[in-house]
Amino acid sequence: MSKQPYNYGATASTEVGFIGKRSPEFNNLCDNVVTNIYTINSSLKTLDNALKTIGTRKDNQGLRNTIHVTQLSTNQIASVTSKDIHKLKQLVSKTEKQQQLQVEKLEENFKEAITRYYSLQKDLANKQKSNLLVSVSIENDYTPEEESEQQRQAQLAREMAFEQDMLLEREARIKQIEADVLDVNEIMRELGSLVYAQTETIDTIENSIDHAAGNVEEATEQLATAARYQNKYRRKLLFLVLIGLLIVTIIVIILVVQLKK
Repeated sequence: MSKQPYNYGATASTEVGFIGKRSPEFNNLCDNVVTNIYTINSSLKTLDNALKTIGTRKDNQGLRNTIHVTQLSTNQIASVTSKDIHKLKQLVSKTEKQQQLQVEKLEENFKEAITRYYSLQKDLANKQKSNLLVSVSIENDYTPEEESEQQRQAQLAREMAFEQDMLLEREARIKQIEADVLDVNEIMRELGSLVYAQTETIDTIENSIDHAAGNVEEATEQLATAARYQNKYRRKLLFLVLIGLLIVTIIVIILVVQLKK
């Protein structure tokens, strides 16, 4: 393998040791994320070479178009990868520690690649603005001695139109350069949104558990109270039965005594 002067995140770092039982959807998402990170790193190398060429004799409109297309495709890949990582987080439960580590590693590699890509994009934008290419041209093959005043006025009007066109083209190119820069903050917010959602879910679960525990304690106290009442009732009932038997016994004794007389 040839030596590479720049390291924008080694692709080997995206190879996570996938262990344990995983669903096909989890497998596919992981594979997509790994492939996309590799593609982003490859785009970094292309854009870095373009950055070195801007402002030199090799700088031309074809190079600028390559930069534009590369950034557009990379921005799209970054957006898709962010959504895939978001889905991976949703698929992994808290009990699946190994899969959690796998997703965290992929997210870390993705963030590293995106951070490098964003920094390179800013350098590209600044250098392209400093070395704008304009395609508007005007021919000026006349001499003042050969033209009349009317011709010079017409030529002046053409030059003013040229300058206006050039300014408009410069503005359009600057807007395109700025639009190509990826909004990394938005991607980071997308990656972090699930964390907040999971935190809210965990809080809700904890509250439900606390509420359920309170209900259990209350139910236990009620059962204990009911058991006490039931024991008192049984003792009272037993006492009444004993009294009844005693009364019956006394009555029987009295009857027996009277019959003997």
